[in-house]
Amino acid sequence: MLQNAQLIGLSRQMALQRQLDVVANNMANINSTGFKAENILFEEYVMPVASDRTFPDGSQELSYVHDWATMHDFAPGALVQTGNPLDVALAGEGFLALETPEGERWTRNGVLQINAQGVLVNQNGYPVQAQGGGQFLFAADETDITITEDGTISSSAGLKGQLRVVEFANPQELTREGDTLFAGGTPAQAQATTVLQGTTERSNVTGVAEMTEMIRVTRAYTSLADLMQRQDELRRSAIQRLGDLQA
Repeated sequence: MLQNAQLIGLSRQMALQRQLDVVANNMANINSTGFKAENILFEEYVMPVASDRTFPDGSQELSYVHDWATMHDFAPGALVQTGNPLDVALAGEGFLALETPEGERWTRNGVLQINAQGVLVNQNGYPVQAQGGGQFLFAADETDITITEDGTISSSAGLKGQLRVVEFANPQELTREGDTLFAGGTPAQAQATTVLQGTTERSNVTGVAEMTEMIRVTRAYTSLADLMQRQDELRRSAIQRLGDLQA
């Protein structure tokens, strides 16, 4: 009986530890441009084979805690005007498409720059994809870079192309890679997303809410640890008394 209680308590501790990791990661990225918060989804896992002679019916189901999924919070973050012509924010549910050594990746982080080779890249150095394929190339003497609401980029040298912006029927299918990159899903050309030049999207993490959640999870973990310690003490006491009786 005590062993079952310990195992159930341990499952809850593991779930709380996982939840604390997620909250801590959200807090660490409160200032990361385009970052989307995460939440943990829990479910009850019923163990149907627990049995003991002390149960009235000979067996009893045991309920464990299982963190079965991580959910992305794609609520929009606040928009901040930077004045940098290469910065873009996406108003809507779309993502910028990037080329990486591992394949296509998606991001809401629109802090862009032109590298030494004249290629438009994100903060990680990954080229930004153009609609229809290819990259954006700029000469060193090009000026007056403008980006319209549909993602069309032009400069003093003329039209450069259109940003590839994609949307997903189910964004929860995406897999997070790093802080602001996502992989997977079935991308479709964006229909309801507007590109805003000279603007970035802040993280959607709310500091007060995350701090409150961190305190709550920490207290729950501490309380459970104290309970399990008392159960250990009861077990040791029972074993000691049994040994005294047998002696």
